[in-house]
Amino acid sequence: MISLLIIIYIAFIMLGLPNVLGSAWPVMHADLGVAAASAGIVSMILSGSTIFATFWCDRVVRRVGESKLVLLSILVIGMSMIGFSLSPNFIFLALWSMPLGIGSGFLDAVLNNVVALHYEAKHMSWLHAFWGVGASIGPIIMSFFLLRESAWQGGYRAIGVIQLVFVVVFFATLKLWKHIQASAADTETTDEQEPSSLSKILAIPGVKQSLILFFCYTSIEATVGLWASSYLVIIRDLAEETAALWTALYFGGITAGRFLSGFLTLKLSHKRLIGLGSGLIGLGILVLFLPVPENFLLLGLFLIGFGCAPIFPSLMHETPSNFGAGYSQAIIGIQMSFAYMGSMLMPPLFGVIAEQGSYRLFPFFIGGFLILMVIMAKWLYQKVQKQV
Repeated sequence: MISLLIIIYIAFIMLGLPNVLGSAWPVMHADLGVAAASAGIVSMILSGSTIFATFWCDRVVRRVGESKLVLLSILVIGMSMIGFSLSPNFIFLALWSMPLGIGSGFLDAVLNNVVALHYEAKHMSWLHAFWGVGASIGPIIMSFFLLRESAWQGGYRAIGVIQLVFVVVFFATLKLWKHIQASAADTETTDEQEPSSLSKILAIPGVKQSLILFFCYTSIEATVGLWASSYLVIIRDLAEETAALWTALYFGGITAGRFLSGFLTLKLSHKRLIGLGSGLIGLGILVLFLPVPENFLLLGLFLIGFGCAPIFPSLMHETPSNFGAGYSQAIIGIQMSFAYMGSMLMPPLFGVIAEQGSYRLFPFFIGGFLILMVIMAKWLYQKVQKQV
């Protein structure tokens, strides 16, 4: 199981690697002859395809199994990266975004469920930390090629080759999944032979609250990631380069916090970690409200990132214990769908609000989602405890 866990960690690095559109786009849109705002179209296609995959993941897993779906997903991601590198125009780029989103969605949902079912809570936190490692390495690879003649095409090609090499490695280790497959078969015989309908899943006590929780969490994480820099520059008068660096430290806080929260799971329950994380986010938002010196604003952003760290992994890992192992893949798939909807819809919504109103509303916007998230968490645990 330890050998398989290492493979799963590497697979999550592979999931993070393709997140380089933001790094490459300033060069890409000029080469492709499209407006800079066209990145939003690619992002929407990616998110929509990912939501589609996570929603249907349970049915596909029951047909092909976890190991084969992981293998196919990484293969599709790798081929999509090669496709990006060969795209002669924006239309081809948009078309290749669909398989990239589908492969990423399947990979994300399957690996989260496998770790939730078969590994300790600390490994779920570290799993998502490794996604951060991949998301950090990807831009480094892209920046290396942007400084050379091969430009962004070379960056995408290199990432695609890395993915395809890992496909070969993964194929050689398929036998490690035998224990997982056998356990999944036992679960199906004791619980559900056929995929459950959406209405049946939503009728399970606490599921609706958990979906809103995931939506709220990713709305906070993605909105801060996209708009914190603009808020710091426009409202708090920071230099652009300083604001960009501090936003990077926000993501660093999430990654570092997830490595740390893996150890904290040995002492604290998921419920306490979620409460602790929510408190730190609230403290960070409060700092953004206050007329504090620049360094304290940095502390506020870092606290928000550090507070975000344990929430998503904790919510994900407790899904089987909250709702039953037989339903976990279906529920995790829908949870991932709602999570991607939050990150896809809410940052653009704040952009519209900021343009029509003011960027001063930034702390209020994320604070509102935090309050709703805390309410949903309390409601979820009440529902689950009544079932015990």
